[in-house]
Amino acid sequence: MPVAAHFAEELNSALRLRRMKEGLRLLAGAEAELAEVGPEIPDAPRLLLLIAQWVDVGYRDHRLIDTLLERFPHGIRGKLIVEDYLRLSMVEAFRDLAAGDLDSAIDKLDLVIKMYHCLPNPSHEALAHFWKGRAHRKKGEYEASLKHIVQARQIAEADHDEIFTAIIQIQESWLLFQKGLSRDAVQLLDRAQYVLKSTDHFVALGNIESARGRIVRRSGEYAKALDHFSRAVEIYARRDPNHVNVARTLVNAAYVRRLLALQLRKRIDNQAHAGRVRASAAIPSSSIRESPISRYQRVWQDAVDALSRAREIYALHGDFDGIGKVLLNLGFLHLDRGDIDRAWKEAVDAYQIGLKQNDHILMARARILEAAIENAHVEEQTGEDVDVAVHANQARQYSEEALNLAHATQNRRLLAGACIARGMTAANDFFQEWETARSYATEATALIGPSENDHLVEDLAHLKSKIVHASGINDMLRGWSEGIVGNKSFQQITEEFAEIVIPKVWLREDRKISRVASVLSVSPKKVRRILRNSGLAEQD
Repeated sequence: MPVAAHFAEELNSALRLRRMKEGLRLLAGAEAELAEVGPEIPDAPRLLLLIAQWVDVGYRDHRLIDTLLERFPHGIRGKLIVEDYLRLSMVEAFRDLAAGDLDSAIDKLDLVIKMYHCLPNPSHEALAHFWKGRAHRKKGEYEASLKHIVQARQIAEADHDEIFTAIIQIQESWLLFQKGLSRDAVQLLDRAQYVLKSTDHFVALGNIESARGRIVRRSGEYAKALDHFSRAVEIYARRDPNHVNVARTLVNAAYVRRLLALQLRKRIDNQAHAGRVRASAAIPSSSIRESPISRYQRVWQDAVDALSRAREIYALHGDFDGIGKVLLNLGFLHLDRGDIDRAWKEAVDAYQIGLKQNDHILMARARILEAAIENAHVEEQTGEDVDVAVHANQARQYSEEALNLAHATQNRRLLAGACIARGMTAANDFFQEWETARSYATEATALIGPSENDHLVEDLAHLKSKIVHASGINDMLRGWSEGIVGNKSFQQITEEFAEIVIPKVWLREDRKISRVASVLSVSPKKVRRILRNSGLAEQD
């Protein structure tokens, strides 16, 4: 039997008001009829576009779209009216977006948007800008993404579509956050939640909670970030415990657990230097307090378990890009534990997925991981002298590739991470190219925002500490006194001098920021920033 005439109207109404339970009930009741939809069905392109939008909000996945599009070969499409042709083009574009073929999605949506300038259709035009903005975002092209997301919001507002406006604001919030405008991003999330809380659109509500987790994570509030991610998973699961966004959030949570594990390991290492680790590890199991080593192992294993579950969900949806992110995070976790061989396998597989998907961000991150693995070989002096040289040169090649890939995006933090990887390679035991390392450390410093206090800051502090200890402060000061400044500007020299002097004064002034600010006549904010970049903020 063909789909009932009123079906599309009811389904569209449920979508516009985000009455998700009602819409999913309609779709479930019409599954047999939908499986037979073809060109002979009246308004079939309109129905396909509706189904694509429901797939976007959580119904099935892009493989359903593939099945439906097969019934509309290109020979038939040329006979369609323009409006129906544009609808099918949007369905194809969404399919490409969902499958990761981003360039194809952008090209198709660009044509659709141009056509809608001549054939006004506010709801479809807003949707086309929305999908195009998301495709640019996935490519790391944040300026283009923000442009289309803002256009989508403005059209939706003019069309008095309050609910779709709120959904668009979630995407806009994430882009503002990428630009360092965290306060504006949170305000947009608050507005969107106020509108959507009366709906059962659990995917959008989960996205809001997940976005909050990423925002607080960047400020270094890892426990708070985990709380947000946990709530996001709970909200998504009300719609579907195997929803792809559950997997994405589990990857984010695993990433935070890895950072917590690194902090715990750092404390354990500090205790070992102070001779306290043996006593800590010897605490009886009946003790209420968990030992640092046991906690570290538990947090690390929790991260691995979360990634394992995420991989299962991504596999159900055929989401290879998601699987690539799982492999990347597993690689870093194995490297943290010194399992270089397993880390290498995960990194290679992640890069291959990124290459196949043309995902510059995933490829760059995989190269950063590979550079870190090669540098670990250099530090451990594994193999003969010739092997060390091979590993060192491989690290340089991978870190330079990471830089090139990062430059192809507008992801400043990805670029900062690539700069740090290149700096660590220059500073390894084989090269010891301190000026090159210092140059990349300076570039990374400029890319990291003043309110950010996460792992990138710690990695940068480690690089700077390595440079100072190895190259020597006296050599640097002697060079400056003789006018040897390389290609540095006066501002860069001033900043490097501050990074030498302020930590020393801070130690002399009993670790009081206010005293340092008073003695040196600088702002407390600058003192905090310098201490943070030097890895001393936590001690303060």
